[in-house]
Amino acid sequence: MGQIDEIKIPVKDEMQAFEPKFRQFMASNVALLDRITYYIIKRKGKQLRPMLVFLCAKIHGDISESTHRGAALVELMHTATLVHDDVVDESDKRRGFFSINALWKNKIAVLVGDYLLSKVLLVSVEYEEFDLLKIVSSSVKDMSEGELLQIEKARRLDIDEKIYFDIIRKKTASLISSCCGVGASSVNASQETIDVMRKFGELLGIAFQIKDDLFDYQLANNSGKPSGIDIKEQKMTLPLIYALNNSSRSDKKFMINVVKRHNKNRKKVEEVMKMVLSSGGIEYSENKMMEYKNDAISLLKKFPDSQAKASLIKLADYVILRDK
Repeated sequence: MGQIDEIKIPVKDEMQAFEPKFRQFMASNVALLDRITYYIIKRKGKQLRPMLVFLCAKIHGDISESTHRGAALVELMHTATLVHDDVVDESDKRRGFFSINALWKNKIAVLVGDYLLSKVLLVSVEYEEFDLLKIVSSSVKDMSEGELLQIEKARRLDIDEKIYFDIIRKKTASLISSCCGVGASSVNASQETIDVMRKFGELLGIAFQIKDDLFDYQLANNSGKPSGIDIKEQKMTLPLIYALNNSSRSDKKFMINVVKRHNKNRKKVEEVMKMVLSSGGIEYSENKMMEYKNDAISLLKKFPDSQAKASLIKLADYVILRDK
């Protein structure tokens, strides 16, 4: 049994019941759209986000139809943003498969993303899930702000550690935070509990993103992500930011010059990666990741022990130990 399957055990039945319900929420009256959404569903990943919704609901009550709708809202919104992201990034692949824009071109991909976002609104209104909609909508806002903030700062490469954490909190952690908040809200938990669960998700999401940053510096990379790709894309990640802050003026100038002007030069990119490794940037980032993971787990201490709680703790450990 894999780690994810083990983590999923307390909500295994609910996750199985969720799949046909989610397909129903995605259904349309247009054959082309149904063909594309079928393609999306067949290539779903580990389903960490719906799993988070169900686990965070089960800690605080009995999973209900509202929980299933909440998981669907999160997954619809997440899928929409991925489809749009692939268009913006001009990506031809997603998890090793062709992206929607690669197969059906940009115009159709954008419209599919718009359709999925409209379903988030329609499902919320039809079932009067306004509290869940508010949580999900706030993460869409944060994700957009985070992406634009990163683009703005990347032009000048003036991302310090504070700005970096602001970007990943908005871009990555806000969605995971909304999963946890939606789960708690769907079983009518108190506002205080919902806020705690959202904070748990935010801390977990930040640890998740730091782990992704670290994959870029693995020499034998198992993540499916080529080493040095973040530098190639001029992304200022935590290991690089630490190296820049703790290097000589000449080394810092060299690294910035490579990221700005020579990020397609493999040899120079590898030199920067070696400088990051020797600076202690990896160890620093790993320690930060552990801090965020431990802070997330500590928030769960106030809740009674349960299988769902144990799975969330295992999931937090999985986030920092995964190899892809």
